[in-house]
Amino acid sequence: MNVALVKPTSDRASGESFAAARSRLPGSGVVSEVREAAFAEFSKRGLPHRRVEEWKYTDLRVMLREVAPLAVNPDEAALNRAAAAVASLDVTDTCKLVLVDGSFAPHLSDVASLEAGVRLHTLREILETADNSTRADLLRTNATSDVMVALNAAMATDGVVLGVDNGVALKRPIHIVHIATQSNAASFTRSLIKIGEGAQVTLVESFVAAPDAKSYQVHDALVSWAGDGANVHHVRLVEDARDASNISTAIVTLGAKTQFNSFSLTSGSALSRYQAFVRFGGEEAVANINGVNLLKDRQHGDTTLVLDHMVPHCDSREVFRAVVDDRAHSVFQGRINVHPDAQKTDAKMMTRALLLSDEAEADNKPELEIFADDVQCGHGATTGALDDSLLFYLRARGLPEKEAQALLIQAFVGEAMESIADEQLRETAVATAARWLATRG
Repeated sequence: MNVALVKPTSDRASGESFAAARSRLPGSGVVSEVREAAFAEFSKRGLPHRRVEEWKYTDLRVMLREVAPLAVNPDEAALNRAAAAVASLDVTDTCKLVLVDGSFAPHLSDVASLEAGVRLHTLREILETADNSTRADLLRTNATSDVMVALNAAMATDGVVLGVDNGVALKRPIHIVHIATQSNAASFTRSLIKIGEGAQVTLVESFVAAPDAKSYQVHDALVSWAGDGANVHHVRLVEDARDASNISTAIVTLGAKTQFNSFSLTSGSALSRYQAFVRFGGEEAVANINGVNLLKDRQHGDTTLVLDHMVPHCDSREVFRAVVDDRAHSVFQGRINVHPDAQKTDAKMMTRALLLSDEAEADNKPELEIFADDVQCGHGATTGALDDSLLFYLRARGLPEKEAQALLIQAFVGEAMESIADEQLRETAVATAARWLATRG
């Protein structure tokens, strides 16, 4: 009997989307070759599914089904809607760099107010520079073989490419704002940031929707390098439309004696996956990585962290909190790899989930892979409901049930939010949590 192998409909649709978008993607020559190879890898493997260990809780073949068509370049009407979204942002006093539907929007960005020692280019302009022999390297990475990173390399239309000189201490945060204005379309962005030795940088990312943008997809990658002795703070705020999908990747390399503090808050998107790959490339680096998922209705939020301790004398701490209501589903996967040369590593990870309904679900999977013998490593995971005795205590003192619950939930996520060093950004995260609590049924 002859058997014909037929590609899944989603794979065929993705191939058609790539073919249709190819003429609109920046770059030629070697850039095109890298894109073709990246898409061939994606086409071979397809969307990740539950049989892929790293994606076992987030089956994109079921949840995403297919990759949406590439968003068109924003017109004047789209830029006007994006401007309204920028004006409504809670985060102020930052240097905003705005990406609209995957394209850099200079007129909405604070390019003129970039501080001395900061160099800005766009990904598009570098990829289209014919005499730049290294331009294709911006689409390559050896940090992960993840198939969604390959798809991002194939389809990336734009992003910001930043360089911060040695010793520069920025007074204002750099704020990359991702705005979706089109429904049923996908944006693909890739940004790269190189932070010099001894520099001090606060980087903020916001993901928001313009009015009437629905059922869109965000595919983003951020690749950053921190030089020796740098001090880097990274804050992500995901408030996409409630029926949107957000698949984001961060790839971070830390130099010697680097201080890296990261916080991610997800309260939007029907489907979200944030995966971070952090590599300790220099001794005595310290990383504190914190996050909060606030999920309700049928939202699905996945946070997957992979920390590679490559060298000795490095410390890492991970603190993650999830608050899950209704029929939402939170996923946390944290893996710490301690390589043979990484003696004297001190790495700890703790994840806690708070379930507010009987149908809420949380999957926590902390992992340690240790190949060195002189280390201190540990992990823990808990899942539970609000403490009835504390609720009774607060209600006995006159607080209504919803207010009592909100107070306990704010305390639960507070430990992770306290890691945000910038007071304004910390208050923004707290205000976002308060808005989420106010909309609970």
